Amino acid sequence: MDAVERAAALREYADQTAICTTCALAQGRTQVVFGNGDPNADLMFVGEAPGYHEDQQGVPFVGQAGKLLDTLLAGIGMTRAEVFVANVLKCRPPGNRDPQPEEIEACESHLFKQIELIKPKLVATLGNFATKLLSGRPAGITRVHGVPQDVVLGGNAVTLYPIYHPAAALYTRAMLTVLEQDFARIPELLGRAVTPAPVLDPEPEPERELQLEPAVQLGLF
Repeated sequence: MDAVERAAALREYADQTAICTTCALAQGRTQVVFGNGDPNADLMFVGEAPGYHEDQQGVPFVGQAGKLLDTLLAGIGMTRAEVFVANVLKCRPPGNRDPQPEEIEACESHLFKQIELIKPKLVATLGNFATKLLSGRPAGITRVHGVPQDVVLGGNAVTLYPIYHPAAALYTRAMLTVLEQDFARIPELLGRAVTPAPVLDPEPEPERELQLEPAVQLGLF
């Protein structure tokens, strides 16, 4: 499958996923948040689940955590257009609560199909839920962040790279340094030179926004 065929197959699968009713989350969603980015990306990020803004716009990581993700990517000379971003769940859990085991089980086939079609070299898992699902291991993100693992996902041999969810740095500013250090290894894992773009520090997070995604509900630690 060449790049054009891969992109077409991913669009077709996105259309199929848009009408999914496999679990009860379908009843409360505004829309399925399939994921977006380069269908031929070498780097894929996998988060937990859509939040309020993602559910409204149909795009993952569009809130404050998404802005920080963009800043972290710029710091290693990359942009959102070069990667693919998705979540374990494609529908927003009520009140941004943790995904339930039955919801993960119902939705995980969509994520594995995305990985199968995109064929990334590196899959960076953001937080506990994505890390535990794709590693197949119970170790939490605090223990394994920044440690690459060789795994097979969607029938493809890939490097799994667990890192903290960007939202962690919105609640604990010391986490920003940890995230920057873990992101700094991404070009090396992709076999690229680092060409960082000049970036500004992310804007302070309004208190109102922080209340939308409590850290204890994001599986950050």
